[in-house]
Amino acid sequence: MRQSLRVRTPLWAAGAAALVLAATGCSMQDAICGGGEYPVLNIGSTGSACVKDGEDPPQGYTRYPEGKVPQHVDDEWAVYWQTHTVDKNGKIVDAPKD
Repeated sequence: MRQSLRVRTPLWAAGAAALVLAATGCSMQDAICGGGEYPVLNIGSTGSACVKDGEDPPQGYTRYPEGKVPQHVDDEWAVYWQTHTVDKNGKIVDAPKD
């Protein structure tokens, strides 16, 4: 009986941890950028990069429009920016087709 208790305890703990993550809205999705970085969008295409916090985007890149910044791979905004971009005037436009 002791051995079955040892097997069930780790399973119970793993299940409880998964339930807490689901209930709090936390996810295990990959972040777009690492800690201390923010994502930037390539002007005129769907390319992106990560820039260190406090630094300006490199030439040819711009910050994402406020409220439309992807945070995790395949989140709402990451998917949106696969088909949209910004032009040289900062206007959101459909991305060019390959």
